[in-house]
Amino acid sequence: MTGPTVCTSKAPFQGRSTPPAPRCFPQLPGMDLWRGQRIGLLGGSFNPAHEGHLHISLEAIKRLNLDHVWWLVSPQNPLKSSKDMAPLQDRLRYARSLVRHPRIHVSDIEQRLGTTYTANTLERLKSLLPHSRLIWLMGADNLQQFPNWKRWTDIVATVPLAVFDRNHYSLRGLTGKMATRFRHSRLSVQAAKALATKTAPAWVFISLRRHPASATEIREAQTAISPFSVAVKPKE
Repeated sequence: MTGPTVCTSKAPFQGRSTPPAPRCFPQLPGMDLWRGQRIGLLGGSFNPAHEGHLHISLEAIKRLNLDHVWWLVSPQNPLKSSKDMAPLQDRLRYARSLVRHPRIHVSDIEQRLGTTYTANTLERLKSLLPHSRLIWLMGADNLQQFPNWKRWTDIVATVPLAVFDRNHYSLRGLTGKMATRFRHSRLSVQAAKALATKTAPAWVFISLRRHPASATEIREAQTAISPFSVAVKPKE
């Protein structure tokens, strides 16, 4: 059973010689809806979602030759405090109001799967989507703290990873525990478009134009109004 779906009226992407993209994004994907698709997974609190998330997603589609990017909005990041965390439904609604691209999809799949940790989420998705090619997307700030994630080596062994440059974090991340331990699994930037076809462990570090948006700065800048209280105009 796939559960509720979020549909788009826009025509599905017709890219390489891959199956056409589904017109509806199942919140709990399964069956053959995503067979043959290259899917980038961008997890996080999205508290709130911002243009920086869109920037990374669009770059991932282009540089990694992806068919889709899924935003996996976490009910509660175990490494972050719940004190300033907006309710999940508010974060989902705001993220969906921001996305206007037919190949970027916002999902509460971790809540539906009942998973808290990325390692468990990826294992579940791999079993649900055995014929899809999944890539975990993250910023260089997460590369630095990656060894703090539960079962982090299992994550590296489950799906390929794409790490995107982020100001102040790149050098520390690339000399950190994860990058050092898996240095022989790192691909060149020239091989990035083939990352989805590689067997984990495999990862690539991609330098790109840094986007100034930061969820922390956005929250701190909100004094009189919360970004989640802004009226959302329905998509056309």
